[in-house]
Amino acid sequence: MTIQQREAIPETSGAPENSEPLDRPVRDVRRKRPPAFSFLVRLETMRKIARVLSLLALDYVGVVGALYTALMLKLAVQDDFNLSVGWDETRQWIAFAYLVTVLMFARADLYADRPRRPGLGGIASALFQATIVALVFALANGERFSSYYIFYGSLFFGIVYITTLRYLHLRITGWMLEQAGYRRRALLVGSGKHIEAVAHALSGRARTPVDVVGYISLTPRPQNGLRSLGELEQLPEVLGQERVQEVIIADPDFPQERAVELVDLCHRRGVTVHVAPSTMEILIQRAEFVPGESVPLFTLRPPVFEGIDYALKRGFDLVVSTVTLTILSPLLLVIAIAIKASSRGPLIYRSIRPGIAGKPFECFKFRTMREHADQIQANLEPLNELSGALFKIRDDPRLTPVGGILRRFSLDELPQLVNVVRGEMSLVGPRPLPMRDFERLEEWHKKRYLVLPGITGLWQVSGRAELDFDDLVRLDFLYLERWSVFLDLSILLKTIPAVFSRRGAF
Repeated sequence: MTIQQREAIPETSGAPENSEPLDRPVRDVRRKRPPAFSFLVRLETMRKIARVLSLLALDYVGVVGALYTALMLKLAVQDDFNLSVGWDETRQWIAFAYLVTVLMFARADLYADRPRRPGLGGIASALFQATIVALVFALANGERFSSYYIFYGSLFFGIVYITTLRYLHLRITGWMLEQAGYRRRALLVGSGKHIEAVAHALSGRARTPVDVVGYISLTPRPQNGLRSLGELEQLPEVLGQERVQEVIIADPDFPQERAVELVDLCHRRGVTVHVAPSTMEILIQRAEFVPGESVPLFTLRPPVFEGIDYALKRGFDLVVSTVTLTILSPLLLVIAIAIKASSRGPLIYRSIRPGIAGKPFECFKFRTMREHADQIQANLEPLNELSGALFKIRDDPRLTPVGGILRRFSLDELPQLVNVVRGEMSLVGPRPLPMRDFERLEEWHKKRYLVLPGITGLWQVSGRAELDFDDLVRLDFLYLERWSVFLDLSILLKTIPAVFSRRGAF
């Protein structure tokens, strides 16, 4: 029995007042609404207008502030500090700079609703594009510059100001929505393990609080702490009774024909549908159409960094790692003294790990365990707390007191900056696994070794050890397919709060 057939069956038991009778056709909300039913739509429209206008205002403040700060800094360096002169020069560029910025932001969905609105990476990328457009236009218009500081200076301050303002906007409006009791009521649909993983990822991490009202499982009902709301054929009743706002298909193997029915049913009722991507859907992002074939074919290009991409990534790695090593040298010295004073053994642990193309290299880490810890790992295998190829124990008996602290804040990974300088690792990329874990990988997992391994990655900013291993590999795939310098920068900045929150670190 299909979902739509089930929808036409009359209801025989008493239903809540807010549920729709199932013995008459459900009105398709996509049709034009009569005026009598437009009040709620106007409220939603007003909320969208308020969101866009407030973001436009903040972006205006950020653009003006970036231009003015860059110009005043330039005047200060030239010993010609004058507030009125700086403002007069700023006013010449405001209208054009703001217009280009808004167009690039709109193109990048930076005025979309909260769940879809990009963060730092999207802002930096859009501002960079706006800067390039402004530079090209100025040169084509006959403008001449003694230096191009106004462009990269404004870009830097624009990223700082606009990101800060939008972050405050996100937090304040989020607080207001929370105080007003606004939550996204979501229903999970899929198979057991996928439902649990998505529910776990949603808990407390969405930009708008998510109230998972329950789940509908295609497999025998799992015990996951959520409410089971029946079978897929009962979806029409569930949507009405639970006032569901969005349905999340939490299963990459969801039957396609049933997915089409589900999506149409939800859209007719004004319910948003989200899909957790499968590995194939992530891969298709790099697909190139092959013309001239009798069947539409797409070629999946290997996600390797070459040419200008490699030069950009390698240059970024060298500059940032060298500067970071210099700045953190006092901290590195303190950690080294603490390790040597607290336990016997070498200061640096050299873990042999597979690098690019699976070639082994010595991955440097501050030693966090007692001597000969590797020799007793086999005895600890029954205590492993992670799935797949990974090995982790929350209270590992081999850790030293200092090592436990270093692990909690990931300070033991800092010597890998030397690996980056040596060209064996990158700042951002798939994490290199110990040989024990590597030998247990499935073949499809090993695509992540087509690029240099990284110190941090999407693993670290998306849950770390709390995620299922297959999900971690899919995050690596997603990074490989959508790499940019701005994505690297965004991940690096997000790693800092992820480390201090210690979420999933053990």
